[in-house]
Amino acid sequence: MKNGMRLLAVALAMSSPAAFAQTPPAAPMALPPGVFAAERDIALATAGIYSLDESHTAVIARVSHLGYSHSIFRFDRAKGTLTWDPSAIEKSKIEASVETASITTNVKGFAEELVGDKFLKSKEFPQATFVSTAFKPTDKMRGKVEGQFTLMGKTKPVTFDVSLVGAGKGFGGKPRIGVTAVATINPQDYGLPPFFTDPIQVVIDTEFEKAE
Repeated sequence: MKNGMRLLAVALAMSSPAAFAQTPPAAPMALPPGVFAAERDIALATAGIYSLDESHTAVIARVSHLGYSHSIFRFDRAKGTLTWDPSAIEKSKIEASVETASITTNVKGFAEELVGDKFLKSKEFPQATFVSTAFKPTDKMRGKVEGQFTLMGKTKPVTFDVSLVGAGKGFGGKPRIGVTAVATINPQDYGLPPFFTDPIQVVIDTEFEKAE
């Protein structure tokens, strides 16, 4: 009985706030000189011309796998230019392109088939492009970007829902802005085969850095 009481007293002491207070929280990791973390403040990306950072860009297509699941295809090579002014977002513009032959998938050998004449026809149409026609902010963190999306020589209007991820001084004091953009396209609008039975969701996570 005495041993049981002694064990209970030790357990209560270890679970007290004082016991936990003996272990201080880890200090935040210091950033290297000239490197600045982003904030949720769109004004930190000052007005100017920005270039897409290909090393920090992911273009994802979520495609229905015959209704069983969603297959994830990623395009690894993209370029883009953003004309940006946080005080007049509606006047902003963007032009971007993706190399369709840069598609990757974890289905062995399927990427090579996708770039061929049966699907994306990458030799004939090496790029998919988007050119904005309107920026429509809904609040300080979100908005819609309307534009013309071209794939395999066919152009249709597409609207991206865009959310700010972060903005700041970036690396070496170059302003930087990061966003997530999501849109849906109808594969038959662009001549893709009926194998693609449902609309395709396009998800873009990207950063833009202010040009010199």
